Amino acid sequence: MIVELGHMALIIALVVSVFQTIIPLYGTACQQARLISFACPAAIVQFTALVLSFGALINAFVTSDFSVANVAYNSSFLKPMLYKVSGVWGNHEGSMLLWVLILSFFGASVAIFGGNLPEILRARAIAVQGLIGASFLTFIIFTSNPFARLIPAPIDGRGLNPLLQDIGLALHPPILYLGYVGLSTTFSFAVAALLEGRVSQLWARWVRPWILAAWVALTAGITLGSIWSYYELGWGGWWFWDPVENASFMPWLAATALLHSVVVVEKRNALKRWTILLALVAFAFSLLGTFLVRSGVLTSVHSFAADSQRGMFILVLLSIAIVGSLSLYAWRAPKIESSGTFLLISREGALVINNLFTVTGAGTVLIGTIYPLFLESISDEKISVGPPFFEATFVPLMVPLIFAVGVGPFLAWKRNNLVSALHNLIFATVCLVVVFVCLLGAPIGAVFGMALAVWLMLAVLTEWAKRVRLFRVSLFASLSRARLLPRSAYGMSIAHFGLAVFIFGAVGDNLYSTEVVRYASPGDKIKIAGHTLTFQSVTKQLGINYDAYVGKFVMENGQVIESERRFFPVEGQQTTEVGLSVRPSGDIYTVLGEAVAQDKWTIRIYYNALVVWIWIGTALMSVGGLLSFLDARLRIAL
Repeated sequence: MIVELGHMALIIALVVSVFQTIIPLYGTACQQARLISFACPAAIVQFTALVLSFGALINAFVTSDFSVANVAYNSSFLKPMLYKVSGVWGNHEGSMLLWVLILSFFGASVAIFGGNLPEILRARAIAVQGLIGASFLTFIIFTSNPFARLIPAPIDGRGLNPLLQDIGLALHPPILYLGYVGLSTTFSFAVAALLEGRVSQLWARWVRPWILAAWVALTAGITLGSIWSYYELGWGGWWFWDPVENASFMPWLAATALLHSVVVVEKRNALKRWTILLALVAFAFSLLGTFLVRSGVLTSVHSFAADSQRGMFILVLLSIAIVGSLSLYAWRAPKIESSGTFLLISREGALVINNLFTVTGAGTVLIGTIYPLFLESISDEKISVGPPFFEATFVPLMVPLIFAVGVGPFLAWKRNNLVSALHNLIFATVCLVVVFVCLLGAPIGAVFGMALAVWLMLAVLTEWAKRVRLFRVSLFASLSRARLLPRSAYGMSIAHFGLAVFIFGAVGDNLYSTEVVRYASPGDKIKIAGHTLTFQSVTKQLGINYDAYVGKFVMENGQVIESERRFFPVEGQQTTEVGLSVRPSGDIYTVLGEAVAQDKWTIRIYYNALVVWIWIGTALMSVGGLLSFLDARLRIAL
């Protein structure tokens, strides 16, 4: 009965979303206040219906109702409760329901917290949210029904992909979806502004918190996914330029550009058309990512669907969204005029440079991701575009971007003297040269990357010190100025510093990491990066829903590292659980491979230098974005 109620709530949400689209748009066209006011309650009702529907699906998983096909194919009695719940979104149907639930959450948030917004702008934005929701609800109900019954019901289910039975994958999709779908809000505000034919500085202040929220969620979601792939897949690394990783990276790059562009609109009343275009493109990248993951065109541990009909449905939605929004942009954008002017050597100019290189980088990632698929579709020729391509094309684009990030905060708005700005960075530049000289002998690109990371760290610290007049006034006066700095200023500094820490860790991992692969028997010693590990033993253990061989490695300081090979009998799949010793200087990473003879195993051991600083850097970026979001000056839309 609960399952049927969940299905009914899903249908109600579709009906409400259709009315949520049509009535407010008609009301704004006719200037009828009663019809305009319909938008907010409709968004709240749609969200409530989807909460009930999603709750019904969770109940089916928790109670192991195998008469529901989705539960039977993605759960089992033996599965731990945490993974029964996370199994709700560990499959195509459930993840799409989560997608549209989060979409309705943002629509309801605009309705509830957008009291300071102009009524017509809010109604149009909510109507666009309703249109997106109606499209995906149609897709779910007619092609991906999560409540479809299975008759007769099996005694037990097939279980969940073992790779997804992990706390990282329990948290990664919901947080990443908050970022993906959060960009729908900026898309809706952009379409609403195009319909109105006007973009103001207040519009930029209204939309900026929504961009920040999506950017923070995307950053955190991508980080969690990267950490999961690092310790769960046993590949030894943290980023592989996998097409599905790229699918989340592209909207992040577009959102980063949008976040900086909207500041220029707010401060200088300039770059309006460009900002609107970025808002459309950022959400288009999110839809593209949804298509890549859900269509089955990619083979990846991340992808769920392999149904060409579903893929075609999403491709049609993607095409309509892109063509429709860009057509509206071509029609209405000429009516949007920017009154602000600025010189290239200014803070606005630095933000424009940021935009150019960030968007070009996103385009490079797009080409490297899509081109193999396009080539295969027209010629059946398969090629692989991997790290060498992206390191040769994407990475060089980031070098001038990093310099813009470091120099930009020292420039004044509208116009400035570049020489005076660079004067503040003499110490950072001297340190860049020193680091570069000290690391000579290693690959030149990696050496320059490490030096550039140190330069950016010092540039950020110098900019903060200048704000509080450190060493120019008394320490008490500097502390007083520091307390008065707005949260957005701290947010910018922390996020930029986090970017520098991330670069430091990523380049250091590429520069100093090593790997040892060998056959070993218990008692053998393995040396790597100045460390000696003793392969002590392999024992068999029973888990809740798996059997495991556990390999024990002992380091020279007595620390024990355990790596496992697990077999899940319900799913009929085998996975690897890596062993990790996490250190600031670098991780010791052990993988127990296949048995090749009696008491002889394939062993892979990695020394991943400075990799922990990658996670610290991205965490700082998320914290910086969150601090900016919490700045009272940016909450005008709330």
